[in-house]
Amino acid sequence: MMDRNIEIRKKLVASCRRIVIKAGTRLLTDPEALAVLIRQIKTVRDSGIQVLLVSSGAVGTGMRSLGLKKRPRRLSEVQALAAIGQIRLMSVYEAECEKLGFKAAQILLTAEDLRSRERHLNALNCIESLLAQDVLPIINENDPVSVDELKFGDNDILAALLASMTRSDLAIILTTVDGLMRPNPDGSLGERISLVEGVTDEQRNMANGTDDSSMSIGGMKSKLRCAEILNSAGECLWIASGKDAHVIERIFNGEDVGTVFIPHHRTKVESRKRWLATFAKPSGKIIIDSGAVRALATHGSSLLPAGMKFVQGTFKRGSIVEVCSLEGELIAKGLTNFSSEDCMKLIGCQSSEIHDILRCDADSEIIHRNNMAVLKAD
Repeated sequence: MMDRNIEIRKKLVASCRRIVIKAGTRLLTDPEALAVLIRQIKTVRDSGIQVLLVSSGAVGTGMRSLGLKKRPRRLSEVQALAAIGQIRLMSVYEAECEKLGFKAAQILLTAEDLRSRERHLNALNCIESLLAQDVLPIINENDPVSVDELKFGDNDILAALLASMTRSDLAIILTTVDGLMRPNPDGSLGERISLVEGVTDEQRNMANGTDDSSMSIGGMKSKLRCAEILNSAGECLWIASGKDAHVIERIFNGEDVGTVFIPHHRTKVESRKRWLATFAKPSGKIIIDSGAVRALATHGSSLLPAGMKFVQGTFKRGSIVEVCSLEGELIAKGLTNFSSEDCMKLIGCQSSEIHDILRCDADSEIIHRNNMAVLKAD
């Protein structure tokens, strides 16, 4: 098993052309630790691999600047700390990168920047331009203006979304633990799990918060969600301890450190379907019968009106909708060719009857397979 783990790691790092590295708050409030991180990134860049850095630490840096020991609960106070800390954090990054002969750039994003197709593409084009000029993009959530995102999100998820958006081969999340650990009966952490091929309920049940809530948010549960996001797109996640000053070097030597999450099938999903599956915000739901579930999940078929059973929500033609089974399982997301009102009229009918029912020319599919991302595949 160990030989197989090493072989998988070596093949993975050998295939990398672009990676995302995320460092947590607890690793970045010490300027020396930040300098160590940048030196490791330089080594990766010198090997010809493009690197994007997702950096936490703005709130923690703001807290240290003001001498605070505990993260405040009031949102406006957290936002103010982020505004104070972000400028200090970036000044250190800029100085450390320039010492090593390259430049850094800051990108601040909100969840809406990635959900909106136009803004999503603008952010992607900006990142691509920076990488083409050999600049290190340093990305953080735009905490001073994010409300729901700051309260309910974290930079682990941002790192996974960015890796998916930029079609990066690997995302590395540096944290304060050595990887995903098996829990002991007494609740303490046991042995490290080296390799996970597809996240299961067993691993989800193992996940507990791993970060110090006085400084940061997030934990192992969000990291498993990251693995699911990346594995569904055909890419990999590697979680390891950032307290090891040589951890990135060890990762690219293919050593058995941390936990690697790999998909069952490494088939890269096309960019538009990634956006549909991961980023796009749905406006409603279409509930389908078991036959339509099989057609979508097994054959990659388009969704036809005959398979529809119910419609939930109000949406227009061209809206993003979720496609769910009668049991409530999410099967797919896609761009609908019909409004919710028209979908209600077409439930259970044959495609040949659409013209007569709506009394106008129309598409024969509710959602064409080219405009659909299937999330459950048999």
